[in-house]
Amino acid sequence: MIKNIISLLLLIVSVLLNFKHGWDTFNYKSNPESVKAMADLGITEAAVPFLGSLAIITGILLLFPRTFFYGNALNAVLITLIMTLAVRSENYKMALMEIPFLLMPLIMIWLKYPFKIN
Repeated sequence: MIKNIISLLLLIVSVLLNFKHGWDTFNYKSNPESVKAMADLGITEAAVPFLGSLAIITGILLLFPRTFFYGNALNAVLITLIMTLAVRSENYKMALMEIPFLLMPLIMIWLKYPFKIN
């Protein structure tokens, strides 16, 4: 029971973060800090809609039991990509800040989907 509650809370947080990051990525021009951060990471303007779409798709995949694993795997890959780009640009603080966000999808995979009946 407690496992399902923790899994549900992580699911809600993860879905909301993915939707927020996806939305913010599409509206990055209104936030000068986002423009600077993406430029520092080497993300081109052409890649921005692709990354925003992936974030929203990831949030949607997390909502369904059949795609829960794939959504978490995609989420972990995207976070690892951000960490890799941060290390390449020598922004170690950003890479370290992403570690808890990388652990979240891995823990969610381990806990499994909260509403799945065995």
